[in-house]
Amino acid sequence: MITFVTSNKNKESEFKNLLPKIEVLKLEYPELKADDPCEISKTAAMTLSRRLGKTVIVEDSGLFIDALNGFPGTSSKYITKRIGNEGILKLMKGVKNRKCQYRSAIGYCEPDKQPLCFIGTEEGRISEKERGKNGWGNDFIFIPKSKNKTYSESKKPGDPGRFRIESIKRLKEYLATRNNA
Repeated sequence: MITFVTSNKNKESEFKNLLPKIEVLKLEYPELKADDPCEISKTAAMTLSRRLGKTVIVEDSGLFIDALNGFPGTSSKYITKRIGNEGILKLMKGVKNRKCQYRSAIGYCEPDKQPLCFIGTEEGRISEKERGKNGWGNDFIFIPKSKNKTYSESKKPGDPGRFRIESIKRLKEYLATRNNA
């Protein structure tokens, strides 16, 4: 049994949709402050796995905006709480290059083993204003590549983004090879 450790109810529902056999442990835990979401998720997974004596997954994600040198990146949750999407849009006012990338990094660790990371990415751009009613975090300002609607305009509640689907898919592929070994 794999234990998904999170305090985020939105992530919990998204993960349960794609990994129905996981156990969810609602738990706050300290996160490493770093620019690399893999480094953050691997460190947390290893710490929690050793503390709990279980196989653990955690997920760290962020919105990386090209014109802002990757900001807010792994601090997306903190920045969104402090200045909101409105604040990010103010920083982007008048900026032509609106390219960005969502990244999801799943840290996986078995007790007394080295942690692994499964990354998923999705290219997109920042909208000119908040749009939509569904979603959470930066979903209201993220427009996936080749689309015209923000995640918030196109997602149903509980639907994970493509970047998260990709990281979960990579984890599932790894688990399938382990089960066949």
